[in-house]
Amino acid sequence: MPDPEELSALLAAVSKEVPGLVKGILDAFFSPDAAANIGQAVAAFYKSLQEGGIPEEQALTMTKDYLGTLTKWSEVLKGIPHRGPGTHYEE
Repeated sequence: MPDPEELSALLAAVSKEVPGLVKGILDAFFSPDAAANIGQAVAAFYKSLQEGGIPEEQALTMTKDYLGTLTKWSEVLKGIPHRGPGTHYEE
């Protein structure tokens, strides 16, 4: 077991780095560029289904499910508590 000084240094380092990591993850999902990338990914997914011979109705359902999965992940990430200057996601 680490001694209290080592543990304190470790926790200080983690608390300093984690907010920046969380901000980076949030920015990856909520920036205008990320939104454009998600739109392109969904469109490419739909197109590949159609080109693969999936019936249109089924392709639409699968695409909606795909987008729903991306949306659920973004909601999970928004719910992660984080602190620090410039690291809080604001709607």
